[in-house]
Parts: sequence; structure tokens; C-alpha cells
Amino acid sequence: MLLAHRIRIDASTAQRDYFARAAGTARRVWNWALAEWQRQTALGLSPNAMALKKQFNRIKYSDPAWLDADGQPWLRTIHRDAHAQPFANLARAWRRYFDQRRAGQHAHPPRFKKKGRCVDSFYLANDKFRLDGMSAVLPKLGRVALREALRWPGRILGASVAREAGYWFLTVQVDVPEQEARRSRTGDGVTGVDLGVSSAATLSSGEKIAAPRPLKAALRRVRIRNRRLSRKLESAKLAAGITGRIPKGTRLPVSNNRTGASKALARLHARIARVRHDFLHKLTTRLCRENQAVVIEDLNVKGMLANVRLSRAIADVGFYEIRRQLQYKALRYRTELVLADRWYPSSKLCSRCGTRNGGLALGQRSWTCGECGADHDRDVNAAINLQRLATGAFAAATALPVASQAVTPGTAAGLVPAGGGKVTPVRYEPGQQDGSGQEENGTHFCPRFR
Repeated sequence: MLLAHRIRIDASTAQRDYFARAAGTARRVWNWALAEWQRQTALGLSPNAMALKKQFNRIKYSDPAWLDADGQPWLRTIHRDAHAQPFANLARAWRRYFDQRRAGQHAHPPRFKKKGRCVDSFYLANDKFRLDGMSAVLPKLGRVALREALRWPGRILGASVAREAGYWFLTVQVDVPEQEARRSRTGDGVTGVDLGVSSAATLSSGEKIAAPRPLKAALRRVRIRNRRLSRKLESAKLAAGITGRIPKGTRLPVSNNRTGASKALARLHARIARVRHDFLHKLTTRLCRENQAVVIEDLNVKGMLANVRLSRAIADVGFYEIRRQLQYKALRYRTELVLADRWYPSSKLCSRCGTRNGGLALGQRSWTCGECGADHDRDVNAAINLQRLATGAFAAATALPVASQAVTPGTAAGLVPAGGGKVTPVRYEPGQQDGSGQEENGTHFCPRFR
């Protein structure tokens, strides 16, 4: 199983300077490769990453554009992995773009990276560095101090160094043996989980887990720091004699005040993200550790974010991140993760008699069944229906404990009635590594390199 450990680096001033130059090198090489790819495509050629890499290797130490003021090739001061990996990344980006186009999905071609607008990072091959306890020996730098030691035994596949809010992190990908990656469960329950805004998760047991909503809590400070940065940016424009939009290619004079305001805003956003990730990791770990089956709805999160009234609250909870974390943690705890069809009316079905309340509005948080007279909390009722859906569908295959009413009427295992829903076992196909994805402050699931 592929896992990754993200460790903060205690970097010195000289080390931070090298990291910034290496990340800038990776960014500039990406832009060169993308521009050359587009130029060759416009001429009717068929570019590929390997040919571009060979073309770049022929000019990188001699072309004036890649020489310093003394006429020396400054790329020699940066380890070669920083300017070799962007070609593989570009090939992967174009392949993903064409695959999405062929699948009929909305896709964007690779774009140029702008300093300050992209993630500063660069790659390290597994044979170019080594870990020694709470330190790492990196090429061109030597030993750098880490905040903690690598947690995972196994074969190291590679690493990347990236900056977040002024801090540098080393992310190490490890191929962990199966017995080391597995975790034991503390319970064998079957639970349905209804995701929401005010309560991030409502369990079929009736428990409601409130969402911390860190962005909402810090929104006032975010606005204050945004205004501070905006005022300093307007002052820089006035000093440069610019009114309105900044012309393309124009570089404003950099001041210490504007740099400090930008870093303060970045640190606040990083803290918001850490609070959210901490909550989501604890929630998803608990669900997988205490249950042998967890069922959630296959929500259309992208469509939900189109609602301007609810988009900020939905994004502040992180619906899709909950699903993503459950996918890889279910593998580690041997938990069955079930996705209910997104059209399954979990909130509108009476969990006692199965009658469907077709007129239930979104703002109606509780309702009474007209057939059996049962009073329902909307979220708890949905979680109970999801639990029974999972129990009925997988009882025969996995010997799950059967609830008092095995399955909601009209939704028996293997049937897909008009008014009911279907159960689909989740497919463990994690996408490209994105975000921290840490579990217990240090791990996440990585796809194998393709």
C-alpha cells in the first residue's frame, strides 16, 4: 500500500533560499516546456515529453536565456531532479486533459505557472536523498532538520519539497508492506452517515457531529487581512503610476509591508485548512475504526457548490474530502464502504413504514409520517435509511448484522425500483495526490506512479 508522510522542515535561511530557487527552476522549466509544446503543435508536429527533455538538455548549459549575469549556467547550482521532473508532469497533464475530453468531461489544457499564484514545489528521486532519524540528507544542501521521523517502514519511492504559508514541507512516498499498513478495528457496527452543513455528520445511532466551520469562525480576520493587503497593493500601483488593472508583464515594486501582509493572510488560510483537516481526519478515522460497514450518499458536490447561498458553508465542511478519506482508510481498516445512489430518497422515506414523503422541502428539518404517524428528524431519518440500505444489500455477502427492519421497503438488495435507490460498492480508485490527506497528522494514501 502506498502511503505518504508530510513532514515540516526546520530550514535555515540558506536552505529556504535554495528551496525557493529550486521551486522557481521547476516552474520556469514547466513554462518553457509548455510553450515549446504549444509552438510545435501550432506547426503541425506531435511533441512528446521525452523529446522536449532531450531538446532542453542540449541548450540548458549554453543558451543565453539560461545563463547568469557572468555567463555561467546557473542550472548547475540546482539539482537536476528539479528541472527534469516537470517534463513528466507535463506529459501527465496533457494525458489527463485528453482522457477527460474523450470521456466527454469538461477539461482545461495545462496552463502556465505564475510566480506567487502556484504551489512552489520540486521533486526528489528516491536515490537522491536519504532519511536519518529526524533529519534528511538532500542533494546540494546536505543535512536538513525535520520536525519528526518517518513513520512508515518500507521502500521509499520518492519525495517532494513544497512551500505552504512560508513553511517548507518534505512529503515522502513509501510503499508500505500490507501488514504494516493495516489497522485493527475496535467495533463491528454498521452505520449510515448523512452529511450536512450544521452537523457535518449525522449517524444512524442518532448522534450528530457538529462541523467546526473554521472559515466561518475566522471570516472576520480573513476580511481584515485581505483589506490590509489590498490597501498596500493599491499604494504600490500608485507608486508605479498604474490605474485600473495591472498590465500583463508588469512587476510592481516589492515592499516589506506588502510581503508581510501577504504572508499573514497565507498563514491564516493555512490555519483554517489545518483545523478542517484535523476534524475530518478524526471523524473518518473513527468511522472506519468502529464499523465494519459505512454507507454514505454519492453526493453531487460540484453541483451543490453552484448554489451561491450554500457554497461557502458546503466548502467549509468538506463533503468530498470526507468521501476521499473514507475511501483509503476503509482499505486500511478492512471496512466496507458503500455509496448509495445520489437519487436515493433517504430523507423522504419513513424509516418505520417506508412511505415516501414527496413534498418534503429542503428547509423542513423535521416531519411526521402521514401513514404511521412517526415523527422524524430529517437527518437522523436519512442516516437510518442509509444504514438499512447497506445492511440489506450486503448481509448475504459479508454476514453483516441485520437491523430490526433489514431494508427499507422497495429497496431490497439487488433491486432498483423506481422510487428507491441502488447500492454501489465504492471503487478504490484514488485520484492524483492532492492536498495533505494526512491521517494522525502525518499520512495519506497515494496512487501508484503510472
